[in-house]
Amino acid sequence: MSRLAQDIILRPIITEESMINTAMRKYTFKVAKDANKIEIAKAVEQLFGVEVEKVNTLNVRGKLRRQGRFEGYTASWKKAVVTLTEDSKTIDFFDGMM
Repeated sequence: MSRLAQDIILRPIITEESMINTAMRKYTFKVAKDANKIEIAKAVEQLFGVEVEKVNTLNVRGKLRRQGRFEGYTASWKKAVVTLTEDSKTIDFFDGMM
């Protein structure tokens, strides 16, 4: 059963470093933990109408957080850095951020 692109790409990651990478046609997203690189590439192409050259993924571990004497971990998640081809158009959502 194939999933929707909205179920794979959860949200964009807007940080100072990710905004610098947009000049090199690299865009960062929070993605579903069980999504693979092929599914991520197809989802980005479908959602934004761009051509994906490659996808790099990494699993981000949850951090230890304390609230008074109680402690626990934040949820772990998966991050994907998507590189677009040279002749592909840019993603309009990120263009408004700079």
